[in-house]
Amino acid sequence: MAHAPQDQIAPLLTPEGWELLASLGPYRDEDSFELNSALRKAGHPAGLVSAVLTQSRLRTKAEAKFGEFARQMLFTQAGLEQATRLNVAARHAQRFAAAGISHVADLGCGLGADSLALASLDLTVTAVEMDETTAACATVNLIPFPNATVVHADAAAVPLEGVDGVWLDPARRVTSTSGTKRIWDPEAFSPPLSFVESLAASGKAVGVKMGPGMPHESVPAGCEAQWVSVAGDVTEVTLWFNAVSRPGVRRAALVLGPEGAAELTSGNEFGAGPTAPVGPVEGYLYEPDGAVIRAGLVADVALELGGHLVDEHIAYICAPELVATPFARAYKVREVMPYNVKALKAWVKQEGITVLDIKKRGTAVTPEELRKQLLPGGKAGGKGSGKKAAGKAATLVLTRIGEDRVAVVVEPVPTGMP
Repeated sequence: MAHAPQDQIAPLLTPEGWELLASLGPYRDEDSFELNSALRKAGHPAGLVSAVLTQSRLRTKAEAKFGEFARQMLFTQAGLEQATRLNVAARHAQRFAAAGISHVADLGCGLGADSLALASLDLTVTAVEMDETTAACATVNLIPFPNATVVHADAAAVPLEGVDGVWLDPARRVTSTSGTKRIWDPEAFSPPLSFVESLAASGKAVGVKMGPGMPHESVPAGCEAQWVSVAGDVTEVTLWFNAVSRPGVRRAALVLGPEGAAELTSGNEFGAGPTAPVGPVEGYLYEPDGAVIRAGLVADVALELGGHLVDEHIAYICAPELVATPFARAYKVREVMPYNVKALKAWVKQEGITVLDIKKRGTAVTPEELRKQLLPGGKAGGKGSGKKAAGKAATLVLTRIGEDRVAVVVEPVPTGMP
């Protein structure tokens, strides 16, 4: 039986609960049963033990987003899933600070990640959260910042006098006893996109975090849309209005990777802008970052690389030379074959391939199923499968060129090259 979030937080908001949580070391799944038994034997109530172990697990999981700050914070499962990574929240906060905003209302603050980043830049923050348990977590998480206040209220009903900036991260999930489920309709978000637009119409500096799959036709006119990817994972699209939007920028792709940040911007409306030529699969194949694809900037990257698309509807680029770019992953093209399972199976056998990474775009083929068909004995060994098979590895890219399906044998270029 699933525990309600308040059952997992309330016991921690006591001296005994907080002290017990602080006494635990890093969480490890393999130790949890033994630790549960030991804490129960020491006389701690079952509910408290459950809450402490759950929080310890969430803190460990949260380190990927919050680093060492996670050790002093409180989390709920749903809140952590939607929480902004701290390095991304810092960029949100810098927008408001650079625009000269002094007081930001964080409407729907969740666990307080963005409020934390805003407050750390000495901005006055009013953090508003409708869910009581989540608001309690945010209150704890913002204790180090006297310039941040948490208000338990409906984000759409809070007066905004004296506030010159508004940040929103609308709830895009509904929580039930079986877990959380994503909502896709922007008008079903809490608060809805129309509320965000009404705030922007008042002239305030407004930023709102939306899901990265937001269709271009849903992006309001007159704002800047910035897609963000972190280590190759597209995490959000942020819509910026008024003082926090940049003049001449309609859409942007911000790529945060191990080598730092890189951004590509365009002043063109969606569907407008440069077009790239179409040509053969040759030289080097480039797989654009997801943020570039979402922002509709694939043609811009192709032209920057001196390359061409392999098909006007497919986000693969080819160029004769290897050019370093943070906006795409490069592969050396080794061989181009028609897509034919029997021929590919013969190729795998002839080459002695035992580990096969399969990428695809523009085709309905399921890489996992094809891998089972192609590898000797139907093994599922491949990149990400968790198996370290001895033998030869290869990478296949499956795509469509016009009406033809092709299989391209490529060799990944190490990052940082040339």
